[in-house]
Amino acid sequence: MVTSAFSQQYEQALQFAARAHRQQVRKGTDIPYIAHVVHVSVILLRYGFDENVVVAGELHDVVEDCGVAPQELEALFGADVARLVEAVSEQKRSDGSERSWEERKTGAIARLQRGDPAIAALKAADALHNIHAIMADLALVGAAVWQRFKRGPDQMLWYYREILAAVRGALGDHPIVAELARAIADLEHAVHEYN
Repeated sequence: MVTSAFSQQYEQALQFAARAHRQQVRKGTDIPYIAHVVHVSVILLRYGFDENVVVAGELHDVVEDCGVAPQELEALFGADVARLVEAVSEQKRSDGSERSWEERKTGAIARLQRGDPAIAALKAADALHNIHAIMADLALVGAAVWQRFKRGPDQMLWYYREILAAVRGALGDHPIVAELARAIADLEHAVHEYN
């Protein structure tokens, strides 16, 4: 009898995320968005986080980007997964109007600063993959990569440094924090090279 390399919940979450993100690609590329969430989940697996955190990694953008209700996630994947996904989901609108990039990022940092290790791990893995993707794109297209984003490199570096400080507060010297710190340092170096 052949057994699956992943749990049934992991497989169900992957299928759910693939359907939810099926129309999306990574900013400025033709890479299907699902590649990002798979990378996030694999980073979390590599560092030994529990299954709910790994599954939340697969689903971490479905509330924010696909309009999936947290209640649907709770019904399908449990309260802990839904809580984690909701904690890293930015609220893009408030009182009927779009919130600014700064408002959204400040809110995200404030949630991270509450010190929940599982939320910190999830956000660290998300940031880590995003930084690696930016670095790869910088190597391909140079500084033009910043035209894909709402803010430039200085604001992005501010945001990643704030994420690092918050996840360090929750996770201490965990190896994922050290990898995130190295990635941010590499991005800072690359930004200075392209300026």
